[in-house]
Order: sequence, then C-alpha cells, then structure tokens
Amino acid sequence: MSDIKTKYRFLFAGGGTGGHLFPAIAVAEQIKELKPEADILFIGTKNKIEGKVVPKLGFKFKSIWIKGFSRRISLDNLLFPLKLFVSVIQSLIINISYKPKVAIGSGGYVAGPAVWAASVMGAKIILLEQNSYPGVTTRLLERFADEIHLSFEASKKFLRKEKIHHITGNPVRKNLGRMLKSDALKKFGLSAEKKTLLVLGGSLGAKTINEAMSANTKIVDDDNFQVIWQTGKNYYEGYKNLNSENIKVYDFIEDMNSAYSACDLILARAGATTIAELLNLGIPAILVPSPNVAENHQYYNAKSLADKNAAILIEENNLKQEFISCVSDILGSTEKINSLKNNALSLAKPDAAKLIAQSAIKFAEAV
Repeated sequence: MSDIKTKYRFLFAGGGTGGHLFPAIAVAEQIKELKPEADILFIGTKNKIEGKVVPKLGFKFKSIWIKGFSRRISLDNLLFPLKLFVSVIQSLIINISYKPKVAIGSGGYVAGPAVWAASVMGAKIILLEQNSYPGVTTRLLERFADEIHLSFEASKKFLRKEKIHHITGNPVRKNLGRMLKSDALKKFGLSAEKKTLLVLGGSLGAKTINEAMSANTKIVDDDNFQVIWQTGKNYYEGYKNLNSENIKVYDFIEDMNSAYSACDLILARAGATTIAELLNLGIPAILVPSPNVAENHQYYNAKSLADKNAAILIEENNLKQEFISCVSDILGSTEKINSLKNNALSLAKPDAAKLIAQSAIKFAEAV
C-alpha cells in the first residue's frame, strides 16, 4: 500500500465534518510542499465528507466502519460497540500494511481507532484540536500523543499532559486570501459607498440566524448598509424573494474569498474553521454559537474570542432582540470595526499548517 522506500509516511485520521477534515488537509498539503516524496494516507468513513473530498485532492484514502454515537435514541447506537470493534480491526490491518512513521489525528470518531492502531505500530502521534473545549476523541487519545496542537489557550485546562501542548492555531486552506474590496463588491453587485454585512449559517443554513435577518430587512435600508446573505440550501426557497438592491440572497456561496473581501462585518456560527479564517483575515465578527453541537463547543470557541474583544458573542436565544442594534452599533463606528479587526489579527496563527507539517516531518526523520 505504501512506498516503503520513503521514511516520510504519514497517516491522517479525522473527519465527519469539514471542521475536522480541512485542518488535516491543510497540514497534508504543507507536508507535500515541503517533502514532495512524502507518502500520505487518509483514513475516514466513505459516506462522510472525507470520502468525497480526499480522493478528489489526490490523496490515498481507506475507509473504516465507525460512526459517531448519536445523542438521539437510534439503532445505530445499538450497533456502535460492533462498529467500534470492527473499525479497530480494520485500523490495525491498515496500519500493519502501511507502516506509518507519523499519525495525525484531527478529531471525529474515526480518529480514535485509526490513531490508536498507529500508536500500537510505534508511530509518533500528533493530535490537532480545533475547538476551545477539546472533543472526546482528543481527550481519549491524549495518553498516546507525542504532541497536541491547540487552537485556543483555554483548551489546556481540559487536558492533562501539559508538556506536549502547543498553541499553534487551526490550520486553514492554502487558498484563503483577500482581494480588492471594490472588486469583491462588484462581484455581488453592491455599492462601495456602504458598509457590508456578511450573514452565514453554514452550508445547510441556520434557522434562527435566517429568522433574525428576515425580520430586519427593512432596517437594512433605513440604516444605510447592505447584506450578503447565505441562507443555506435548506432555507433558500423561503427567503429568495427578499433579494434586493441592498440584500443579496444566496443558497450557498462558493467563492468565500470574495465574500470575506467584500464585508466589513460578519455574523456567523462559531465553528473552529470559520473562526480561524476570520482571525487570519482580521474580519470583525458577531458569533452566534450553535447550541446543537457536541459539548457546546461553539460557545466556548466564541467566548475565547469575546473575552479578548476579538469578536462579539450573542447567544442564539438573544439574537432576534440584539441582532440589529449590535450590527448597527458596529457598522456605525469605524473605531469599533478597527478594534475588533486588530484584536482578531493579534490572535491569528497563519503559519499553523506549516509548523505542524514541520513537526511531523521531524518526527518521521527521527523514527
């Protein structure tokens, strides 16, 4: 399976969501840039995002059977022990064949058996933790880890092996960047004379965010600002009629670099990938954590920024009441925009992917 001639053999395990997958891809791409001869294998589940994205990027991919434990009562939960057992056996077989020098786990249930099996084979273990409150997989695998790369200082207090913790930041995609604001605004058919709010609720959408935005469309005109609004594919049909000169409604925005470049302020969920991109680009943000995520980790992500005045935190149940006053307050003050921007940039870790890749390469060379 692997090119045994090269000592640079890296196994990546993580996925289920883009938040777990894309940081791993960012590191893998950096390894390939630094060591073109590197042999890289991803382990994931074939019916999740990694099963679609990883092969398209040209990386080798092997699937195992594991699936996350649902918080709802379901048949899948009854099968979980069997799926875990089978996934451990599958992971051992893959690792025996591949013989990785280094295994990088980026979270999600799939990382558990895959990284554990790599540790049994003597591989060096690197864990990536994107969220302020570490996920259960990171906490379980910590005992096997040689390094854990964290995105938030606040994560340290939830982990035990302090000597192996590094505040490296969350690796982001290589093509993240900004273009001229005037060019970006033209793409969306918006005015360069008005401040611009970007509203995101994820690819599928966020019901509460969409409701708050739709309830305040008239005030957008009155307050003289404009909006780029990604409703999500599940909600677009219900809101597309609100598209206007000052409000551009989309089901999904493919070109996020243009959207980021056009806006003065963003209102979004507090996923780790979104936060890393906002910090690296210095975009002022109002963060609305999703309450429907494991261990309420989005709240802790947002609070870590809010505590340092690098973003504004609004909890979902307060959004409808606070939405327009908060947006108008920030967009009406150049001082507040600049303060949020500068504080965000001060927390950015733009070299995260490169630093983790360099560490992984050193481990491979030492084994």
